[in-house]
Amino acid sequence: MGVDISDLVEHQELDLKNLAGRKIAIDAFNTLYQFLAIIRQPDGTPLMNSKGQTTSHLSGLFYRTAKLIEFGIQPCFVFDGKPPDLKADTIIARGRIKKAARKKWQEAVEQKDLVAAKKYAQATSKLNEQMVNDSKTLLDALGVPWVQAPSEGEAQASLICQQNDVYAVGSQDFDSLLFGAPKLVRNITITGKRKVPGKNYHYELKPHLIELDKVLKELKVTQEQLIEIGIMVGTDFNPGIKGIGPKKALKAVLEGNWKEQEYAVDPEVVKKIFTKPEVSKEYELKWGDADLDKLLEILHEKNEFSKERVEHTYEKLEKAGRAKNQSSLEQWG
Repeated sequence: MGVDISDLVEHQELDLKNLAGRKIAIDAFNTLYQFLAIIRQPDGTPLMNSKGQTTSHLSGLFYRTAKLIEFGIQPCFVFDGKPPDLKADTIIARGRIKKAARKKWQEAVEQKDLVAAKKYAQATSKLNEQMVNDSKTLLDALGVPWVQAPSEGEAQASLICQQNDVYAVGSQDFDSLLFGAPKLVRNITITGKRKVPGKNYHYELKPHLIELDKVLKELKVTQEQLIEIGIMVGTDFNPGIKGIGPKKALKAVLEGNWKEQEYAVDPEVVKKIFTKPEVSKEYELKWGDADLDKLLEILHEKNEFSKERVEHTYEKLEKAGRAKNQSSLEQWG
């Protein structure tokens, strides 16, 4: 979920083609959960192979990553490690939400209410260790690098961006800004037409670029004050203050009385998670070429994806200069 400061943040709308030649560090868990939520059958059931194993995340990861590569984007993925202890309550709360949503999903399916079924099913998504390992294996076959963070993936991705090893962090959450990411790109893995819930029309979802320096200047706050705003609103590590949204939090910070609020968790402890996160400078970003044999083994042989569709996507990677039989990959160094 992350911190919700969307009301305070201005963004620049982009097309994927505007990011051609850019390296983007994508928050892997955030993205995989998107795929698990969105890529489902009409009744909300996730895509599965004949063994009953979920494959929605692999479908999204393969086809969306290939699409980014087609546009000349160089994605890398950053996976979460051990969460900070303060995140325990959030994880427990999310578990309760998933359990309640699963019950409502089952009821909707029994009532043959497909709209409600799809809605509740999206809130039941669960990512396990096998899914994570399979995703890493698929990325290896695509020639796309991934980084294992010691703790929060967005913190690690933000560091990689601060080191100028990538252009921006790719995530739906605004936490990256609190972790100090110079640039954040939202919607990078879920672009395209989206149906308006409860309506009979669609809209075009495009990437949004948010630059930290511009946010701080527009709000007239420091990086530390932006974190304080986030803490008042609520983060994955502390509940927000009841009755205080982003605008009231901004006002309190600018007036210098943010410490006067009553917090359920010591705000200084939460602030330290953002200002001194557990990250590693020992990482390697090396883009390679996609391997058709490995892709077919993972997707077609093990998970029963259409062989023709996998091969067709691979052909697009060939045209983009990202296939095993390409002799020159200098542009991806």
